[in-house]
Amino acid sequence: MNLPNKITIARIIFVPIMVLVPFLAPYIGLDNQILYGLPISNIVLLILFLIASITDFLDGHIARKRNMVTNFGKFLDPIADKLLVFTALIMLVETNIIPGWIPIIIAAREFMVSAIRMVVASEGTVIAASMLGKVKTVTQMVAISLAFLDINPFMSFMSGGKSIFLLCLNALMSLAMIVCVVATIWSGIDYFMKSKDVILKSK
Repeated sequence: MNLPNKITIARIIFVPIMVLVPFLAPYIGLDNQILYGLPISNIVLLILFLIASITDFLDGHIARKRNMVTNFGKFLDPIADKLLVFTALIMLVETNIIPGWIPIIIAAREFMVSAIRMVVASEGTVIAASMLGKVKTVTQMVAISLAFLDINPFMSFMSGGKSIFLLCLNALMSLAMIVCVVATIWSGIDYFMKSKDVILKSK
């Protein structure tokens, strides 16, 4: 197994570790507050998510630069990416930081794009990756990172009554989530438009 594939597997290993953090927090002191009311567990989750997100860039970069692209890597890398993102989103819904419609929209886009890829691949067509896909990924990573830091629900800054730091953090997180959703929808529409001729053509 080459280095890029090992990095991809490491990203998958980060997922159960992240899930365990909230459960272990009360027993090992991670629920103690250290900064403006933020628990240590939030900082730990942010660090874990950032490291896992960096590996998403590293494995592909190393694979292309060192000519280590494999079918196993092509298969595993998108699974690792989606597993990381959807685990993080589900954790945030479970803790009432974000509403359920956000991961639903993101999941719907991923299902649609996966279905399109299967259809166009069966026709021997390749849809080139666009910048919008990269923008979607970056906005998701930024929004989720901010949400792991926040202790208040999406858009709760509008009700006030918190410290300036927490109000600003919540406003920034909420804005990042909105941008993330818009980028997700936009990239999905772009992908469909690029492949509509293949999808809609009759045999």
